Amino acid sequence: MGETEKELHVVRNHKDTVFRLLYKDKGNLLELYNALNGTDYRQAEELEICTLENAIYMGIKNDVSFLFDSEMNLYEHQASFNPNMPLRDLIYVAKQLEKYMAMDTLYSSKLLKIPVPRFVVFYNGTDKHPERKLLKLSDAYEKEVTVPELELKVLMLNINLGNNRELMQKCKTLKEYCMFVETIRKYAASMKIEDAVETAVRECIQKDILAEFLTVQKAEVIAMSIFEYNEAEEMKKIRAAEFDVGWDAGMAKGKEAGLEAGLAAGKAAGKAEDVLVLLEELGEVPENLRAVILKESDLELLKKWLREAAKADTIQRFLDETGL
Repeated sequence: MGETEKELHVVRNHKDTVFRLLYKDKGNLLELYNALNGTDYRQAEELEICTLENAIYMGIKNDVSFLFDSEMNLYEHQASFNPNMPLRDLIYVAKQLEKYMAMDTLYSSKLLKIPVPRFVVFYNGTDKHPERKLLKLSDAYEKEVTVPELELKVLMLNINLGNNRELMQKCKTLKEYCMFVETIRKYAASMKIEDAVETAVRECIQKDILAEFLTVQKAEVIAMSIFEYNEAEEMKKIRAAEFDVGWDAGMAKGKEAGLEAGLAAGKAAGKAEDVLVLLEELGEVPENLRAVILKESDLELLKKWLREAAKADTIQRFLDETGL
């Protein structure tokens, strides 16, 4: 397949992350791959990174996606737990494979070979989660099936300090990345986030924690870290607001009926925010559209909008498909 066919559709309006900046370096990425898979590959130049800098691929945000050793690997960092990762990755990998097979025909009598997809999420949020957790697409099915005909599994690894120590020992960059995040949190408890990040960067350089990376990328890392921290705090506020909406509505309607109404309102508010999260990755969401989405309480309609937002590559495409 030529280079032209392998180019990815890109929208250059998404904030980058420190994790992706660190692992766009092929040497660091190969170290992480080896640590996860118990291998000892040395040919970093053979990695074919599919994620472009500061990009959204086909409308789906991803952190690090690459081809290596006949595998299509998708690594993502998250500071907030997202149970919908299998569904997101299903959409992503389907579109990625469509691009990968662009020059082949699915109607061929010959079996077409594809890379083995592998999905890993690196979690370091403040909510408690086990060291390892397997997220499955079938968990989202509206009814339980014994043997799902379509399954996708995402391995979620808790990389907060003290977890997955064997992995940390094998991957110096991952361990030091986690130490850097912990240092920011330490200072953020008593400082403004801007001051906390700058102090953490200076201290880590002095202690030889990601020293070369932080020295070379200092300005970018400071800006990204402030953005990531503020984004994580905003997500906490959104989740708290969802709970409050459900609780207040429930209390107003009485104990039993209010609980059902409160839960429904909370679910609707959460689903509306999920739609907006996907749309915001495509560009600036008009205020009138944001208001319509947040006001909607029909869960089925919100689910439909969520599916269309996941498929759309522009906000206009979403509007055309939903009739909004």
